[in-house]
Amino acid sequence: MATIYKICPADLWQAAIAAGVFRGSPLDLRDGFIHFSTAEQVKETAVLYFAGQAGLVLAAFDGSALGPGLSYEPSRSGARFPHLFGPLDPKAALWVKPLALGADGAHAFPDLLP
Repeated sequence: MATIYKICPADLWQAAIAAGVFRGSPLDLRDGFIHFSTAEQVKETAVLYFAGQAGLVLAAFDGSALGPGLSYEPSRSGARFPHLFGPLDPKAALWVKPLALGADGAHAFPDLLP
């Protein structure tokens, strides 16, 4: 199992749960796929795209369970990032945790990350 992660505004995630489907954030919708990060990438993703933002959640998924719509594509610095082409069932999350801001303004990641 390759666990991948999605950072998302909590209100958008709650709306996805209510609708039974997550089609993506505005950035995902613009790019045509849902952005994910690996455990090694997720903290940098938070710094680059979510710096100082409160009210976020971190959702973990079994990448192998997301089907053929998931592919790993080169992105910044040539790193291969997981992208899901298609909608996501929010109930497929292994877990969802708040991604709070620490006193230093950086996000405090759950201890569940390697």
